Amino acid sequence: MTAISWLERAFGVTPTVVYDADDGSVAHAQLRVAGNLIMIGTSRNDDYPVRSPKEVHAVTGGLYVVLPDAAAVDELHARAAAAGATIAQAPYDTEYGSHDFRAFDLEGYPWTFGTYKPESDAP
Repeated sequence: MTAISWLERAFGVTPTVVYDADDGSVAHAQLRVAGNLIMIGTSRNDDYPVRSPKEVHAVTGGLYVVLPDAAAVDELHARAAAAGATIAQAPYDTEYGSHDFRAFDLEGYPWTFGTYKPESDAP
């Protein structure tokens, strides 16, 4: 639950469901962030193939969360930095019009927050 509390402080997530495993780790959690549902769980030694970057010493996946505007990106960046997040890239503007920043969570997963909305490019 410590990691989820940190995600609340750093990235503004709101836990909606948290199921503990027998060992006290998180078996499954559903989190809301910027109106999106994200599901997470602790790495485990069964047939589920996902492993934490800390376990394998490599990035094994990442998230991109769309925020409403550049001000929201900048505010969340400040919040994440204040919570001690490792900031991989401070807020920057992309060549395709997005305003993003990237930070790592406690397990080493990169989270990118930005204004890019691919569906807005569809005809």
